[in-house]
Amino acid sequence: MAEDVVDLCAALLRFDTTNHGGGRSAGEREAAEFVAAHLDAVGVEPTVLESAPRRSNVLARVTGTEPDLPALLVQAHLDVVPADAAEWSVPPFAGVERDGFLWGRGAVDMKDMIAMVLAVLGDWSREGRRPRRDIVLAFVADEEDRGEYGAQWLVERHADFFAGCTTAISESGGYSYPVGDHRVYPIGTAERGTSHLRLTATGRAGHGSRRNDDNAVVKLLGALARIAAIDHPVRLTPTVKAFIEQVGAALDVPVDLADVDGTIARFGPAARLVENTVRNSTTPTVLRAGYKVNVIPGSATAEIDVRTLPGTVDELLASIDVALGAEVRREFIASEPPVQAPIDSPWFDAMAAALRAEDPDAVVVPYCMGGGTDAKAFSRLGIDCYGFSPLTLPAGYDYRAMPHGVDERVPVEGLRFGARVLDRFLSS
Repeated sequence: MAEDVVDLCAALLRFDTTNHGGGRSAGEREAAEFVAAHLDAVGVEPTVLESAPRRSNVLARVTGTEPDLPALLVQAHLDVVPADAAEWSVPPFAGVERDGFLWGRGAVDMKDMIAMVLAVLGDWSREGRRPRRDIVLAFVADEEDRGEYGAQWLVERHADFFAGCTTAISESGGYSYPVGDHRVYPIGTAERGTSHLRLTATGRAGHGSRRNDDNAVVKLLGALARIAAIDHPVRLTPTVKAFIEQVGAALDVPVDLADVDGTIARFGPAARLVENTVRNSTTPTVLRAGYKVNVIPGSATAEIDVRTLPGTVDELLASIDVALGAEVRREFIASEPPVQAPIDSPWFDAMAAALRAEDPDAVVVPYCMGGGTDAKAFSRLGIDCYGFSPLTLPAGYDYRAMPHGVDERVPVEGLRFGARVLDRFLSS
């Protein structure tokens, strides 16, 4: 008997794979063993690799009937961000089904995708079906931190496993987004880059009651104020330009690329999908200085979340350096370039076709993610990475509030829709 995608997802949600960051993690081992056992049961040989104790990754390859075709990578992460049970309506690792939803940390980020893939493979096994091309599977650790125990490690140590893969799909795309009477399905074709910076100012330590013209805190605050005042110009990447034009056409909204902000303002709820990706951003998030109120410290530090669009990294860093001046230095905490995949490609067309086969009224558009995923690691292998984890969502459900949010949940019918769409796409 077929195992329902909802049951698979509920089982995955019951594994606590919390990633606290900085190497502190509950570990992905039990979830990885569950996935590996299901792969083995449907005739797909799994390989479990641990980059460190309990930091588990599952790799597998489904052989296609036409192995000369380019292989497709399906990658998803097993870990989740922390959840404070006191804030939740249900225990976050109970995998509870209620009111038409499956509740739990990881329900949309992204154990739903893993469950959908396992459900599709189960159907293929029972029905004796195989895909046309090789499908490479990577269920990985540590995406919710820096990927050092997951995708980054696999790319550095086991790149040969991904030989032949030209394209990948993963999270953050393919879900329905209500805009007026339309259902827009954004497919991720790009991601802003991540350049996390640590700023350090130094000065002369001293007593808080005395004049000090060499105060590290004052220097740092001045630099942060200048960074906050940077006027980031609009930069339209091919993905964002196509999104604006296609959403404008679908909504019958006039598009003026000379006034991008005004155009987006007319998009209503769809503005949220694009407003953060027409510019770079430099957002101060962490400040550290001092240990006692009457002591001027000798140094002060800040951390900035910098997000960059393709082709703008060097220019943005130069503007940050001007804002810092000579007395504040910067260093990278993380530096991952922007990534983008073709929007005019047979792969995008196949994803759109799979969505429209299940929802004929779907408005499918390319989409640039404001944050980042493991696509940044796998793109280093020359793989074009797309965000395609399909779901259909009910009215009033705020998908974008779910990842990392309280009471994360996924509609059960949305899961079943997603499994059908993935079956169509992976079979094509």
